Amino acid sequence: MVKTISAETRRAPADRATARFARWSANRANRLKTVRTIWMALLMLFLYAPILIMIALSFNASVSRSQWTGFTLDWYVKLFNDPAILGALKTTIEVAVVATIISTIIGTLGAIGIHAMNSGMAGMLINVSYLPMTTPDIVTGVSLMLMYLFCHVPLGKWTMIFAHIAFDIPYVLFSVMPKLRQMNPNLYEAALDLGCKPIKALWKVIIPEITPGIFTGALLAFTMSLDDFVISYFTSSDMYPNLSRIVYSSTKLGVKPTMYALSTLMFTTILILLVLVNKRTKLENL
Repeated sequence: MVKTISAETRRAPADRATARFARWSANRANRLKTVRTIWMALLMLFLYAPILIMIALSFNASVSRSQWTGFTLDWYVKLFNDPAILGALKTTIEVAVVATIISTIIGTLGAIGIHAMNSGMAGMLINVSYLPMTTPDIVTGVSLMLMYLFCHVPLGKWTMIFAHIAFDIPYVLFSVMPKLRQMNPNLYEAALDLGCKPIKALWKVIIPEITPGIFTGALLAFTMSLDDFVISYFTSSDMYPNLSRIVYSSTKLGVKPTMYALSTLMFTTILILLVLVNKRTKLENL
């Protein structure tokens, strides 16, 4: 007598194998997710633990880094009563504001000009514009310093400002270019056909369309200028130190708690600016 095997019976081993594979895949995915979570946590701890320790030390009443004696704001009070730091803060803000304004104007006009060129010339200029962003800061700083010395230009505040303008322009340029590509190219031509002069059409038609990109580029330029040390070190003199140079100089004599307070304020300011830039970028991409 021949025994008949039903279709359900024949499918049972295959179903059990499929179920085992599904459980194995799920367990493997969970293990990989756990490993990624642990790796990211260790990476964030490695990157931000020193900063968090520095922020905590800026509120420590003791000068010692190994002993916590209580919470205090004295180091922040002393920070703003230090004439050298206040002078460096004034220089830093002046340089950042002037460099941001000039680089925003040049970068915006440069982006508009490149956008209006043929693809070959525009591609070449875009590749050249990437150089200040990809060149190491020490190479840029030394090159600018040698140029100033060759031209017999004494190092000071304005040489530092021109150096900041040079590396700020690409950040504005590449923030404005995407907005120009998104803009309707017929708007400018329509304004000219209606009798609007080129300068007025630029101001009334193009600038409002690319304002978000201009604002984002200006924020990036201000942030980069505020945070720069290497290029500022080679292109300025000791008479006009910025905050980064003050922090660097203090490390040679032993770091004081006021430097923790200063670094905390600089970190907080730059963090806020970067958050604003990211929010602007997300709003532009919606």
